[in-house]
Parts: sequence; C-alpha cells; structure tokens
Amino acid sequence: MRIHAFHRLYQDRLQRSTKPFLARGSKIARCSFCHVPCEHCLCEYQPDIETAVAVMLLVSENEVFKPSNTGRLIADTVKETYVYQWHRTEPDPQMLALISDPAFFPVLVFPAQTEQDRARQLLSIPKLNDAKKPLLIFIDGSWREAKRIFRRSAYLASLPILSIEPEHLSNYLMRKASNEQYLATAEVASLVLSLCGEEKGAEALHIWFEAFKESYLLGKSRLKPVRDKPALKRWQAYQQTV
Repeated sequence: MRIHAFHRLYQDRLQRSTKPFLARGSKIARCSFCHVPCEHCLCEYQPDIETAVAVMLLVSENEVFKPSNTGRLIADTVKETYVYQWHRTEPDPQMLALISDPAFFPVLVFPAQTEQDRARQLLSIPKLNDAKKPLLIFIDGSWREAKRIFRRSAYLASLPILSIEPEHLSNYLMRKASNEQYLATAEVASLVLSLCGEEKGAEALHIWFEAFKESYLLGKSRLKPVRDKPALKRWQAYQQTV
C-alpha cells in the first residue's frame, strides 16, 4: 500500500490532538488508512495507476478524522496529490508556493454562486497536453465549511473557477448533505478528471469510490450485510485491465 499525503496529515493531526474526535461510528474498529471497518479493509486493493494531473486538497478542521471522508480516495488514485490543513490567517507556505509555481495551472473546483464567481469561471478546461500541468484544487469538507473556506481564503480569490453542475443526484449515501445535488468530493473529482481528458483516472476513481462506499456501509448497517461485495468485485476486475 502506498502511504500518501492524506495519510500523513491524519497521523500528524492524531499525534497533536489532545482529545479523541468522536464522529458517528467511532466505536467501530477501523483501519487507520482506509477508515472502513477492519474486517472490510481495502488497503490491499488501493489503486496503482498513473495520471497526468496534480491535485491539491484543502481540508477543513475535522474532515481528516471523518470515516466518511472521500478526499482520501482522490489521493489513493492521483499519485501527485498534495494535502493541506486549511488555515485562514496562517496558510501553509508550501501550499502558497505550489499555487504560484509556474509549472502548474491551478484551478479551483467550486460551484460559482455569484456574478463575481461566474466572472472567474474557466472558458475552457486545461488539457493534459498543455505546457502547464493542471493543479486541481478541491475544498474537502462539509458544504457549510467549504463555503466558509472559499470566501475567507484570500489566496484563492484570484484563481480561475471550474464550476461543476451535476446532471444527476449524488450517489453519496454516507453523509447527509443540506442539498441532495451536492456531490461527495471524490464524485466531483471524477467528473473533473474526465473533463480534463484524464479518462482512466476518472473511471478508476469512480469505481474505487463505489467499492469504498460499499465497505463503509457494511459496517454501518444494522441489517444482515451482503458479503459478496459486488462493488469490490467490480473494482478487482477493473484492476486486471489497467
């Protein structure tokens, strides 16, 4: 299994925490890497593909501790993923340097809501054969937290926006959103990867998300669980083709 930036942020936050984070399902024994119940651990099936994009995750205060988080699935899939804890007044200097790095074309993925936001929207999607590598920036947190981060981060204010308007309702059943059309972070990332021409990454992330959701819900359901795991089998079959 590949240890990536999301895992490292989780371990760092865990070491610095003065009290446990008690999310729903906190009594379940979970793998410290994939965060599904230990009996359904997915680490041995982690994606191992190559992608031509980079991703940055800005993680809200407690999102890194939530077992239902799907940002870690992006880091599983896109090997060049950078993960930073969000701070309004003390942003990470390495994060700021990455955003201004001339080798990258940074794009903030967030739904445009005002005329000012819409004025920043991209007219075309950065393609993989462009001179600069797309750096796709996702805010990883609840919708309320994401809006706050978006509005209170001066270093994001000048970045072009890629606004995703999904044509289908979210398939994310693990956490109730205030609006059913808000997608999980991994769902959004899969759509964006496809728009950038990274079809292999988009497909892998989508199927991996389904396998994660299945294993997560097996530990949550009070009903007799379905043990044949069709989503995981689909992922295993996909792995044989890449």
